[in-house]
Amino acid sequence: MDLILRHCSLPDGRADQDIGILGGQIVAVQPALSTPAAQEINVAGQLVSPPFVDAHFHMDSTLSYGQPRINQSGTLLEGIALWGELKPQLTQDALVDRAMAYCDWAVAKGLLAIRTHVDVCDPKLLAVEALLHVRERVKPYLDLQLVAFPQDGVLRGHNALAQLKRALDMGVDVVGGIPHFERTMQDGAESVRLLCELAAERGLRVDMHCDETDDPMSRHIETLAYQAQRLGLQGRVAGSHLTSMHSMDNYYVSKLLPLIKEAGVAAIANPLINITLQGRHDTYPKRRGMTRVPEMLAQGIDVAFGHDCVMDPWYSMGSGDMLEVAHMGLHVAQMTSQAAMRQCFEAVTTTPARILGLQGYGLDVGCNADMVVLQARNPVEAIRLRATRLHVIRQGRIVAQTPPCVATLSLPGRPASVDFLC
Repeated sequence: MDLILRHCSLPDGRADQDIGILGGQIVAVQPALSTPAAQEINVAGQLVSPPFVDAHFHMDSTLSYGQPRINQSGTLLEGIALWGELKPQLTQDALVDRAMAYCDWAVAKGLLAIRTHVDVCDPKLLAVEALLHVRERVKPYLDLQLVAFPQDGVLRGHNALAQLKRALDMGVDVVGGIPHFERTMQDGAESVRLLCELAAERGLRVDMHCDETDDPMSRHIETLAYQAQRLGLQGRVAGSHLTSMHSMDNYYVSKLLPLIKEAGVAAIANPLINITLQGRHDTYPKRRGMTRVPEMLAQGIDVAFGHDCVMDPWYSMGSGDMLEVAHMGLHVAQMTSQAAMRQCFEAVTTTPARILGLQGYGLDVGCNADMVVLQARNPVEAIRLRATRLHVIRQGRIVAQTPPCVATLSLPGRPASVDFLC
């Protein structure tokens, strides 16, 4: 074999497993593997996970914080206005440089698959060209899936539908939308219909920014579920954000959730951004703003967590760490049982992989040899500690390593070093 990881703990609870890798694939997962290998790593009981997956990101705006100015109100709408001011100043080289820098951060954090929305409302499609170029450059070590995103509204933005179609013709993977930003509720519903029909015609997936507002009457997710079912798009549609659901009355939600489940529509919450942007117009009590994650999971709906933004007009923080995303999601949704905390880990690994339709993802025999060795014993501990990524492996090759995190102490009568504290 090319590589064997020995004495691994796995996310499903199996312990002391050896993982054998040959030709970029997993060929064995069992205790005490006797086959020799060119390279071996003694994991010593640490957690080995499939790589992290970010189901919702904006790579065209990442690392642009402060350009042309800082979002003083902290609101979604000022962020959109800021992005509009920045777009005329963008260059392809700057877009590529920032995206490549972020992809480096991602790989170092064990994040090996990202679905990124790319604004198609620039008539030059500069960001589309830049991210198509980045997608090819990073393909050996990171799966980058692009969503054609009409930031200004596909009906509201000038010539946006034609530009979205051009982006798809250029090779963008997924149809996006933003119905709640259209001029009227009727236009929003019409945009959902048009975009879902376009996806059905082209055999593509759909991922819409949907109801990213505190307005409980923003109910485009209902239309999205209806169109997904009408057009046979079950399993290929995701609604991102869905924050208005946090403000909806319980009776309506009791009707809505079964519709979403029946239509096979997935949900993508973005805990870091939802908790930051939503509720800005409230005094007290303030709404949390994140969608109803536990209720959707109880209904059997696929729910993933996305990072959404890193250092851009909407969010001044972030580092590409999906464990930070899971950590925030756990807190905001009050998912503190052992089972719920493990669901938060799945929301940044296996669930988004399923939503993106990633092939060969996982730790079973026959899967791609993509994995992360974490300085933790189980998924809950990994979230709690935002565990160090000791080894990041892509197609059986180590692409990133970080030394174990050990704090050195000088305390009388205490150990000289303590793991997991730095």
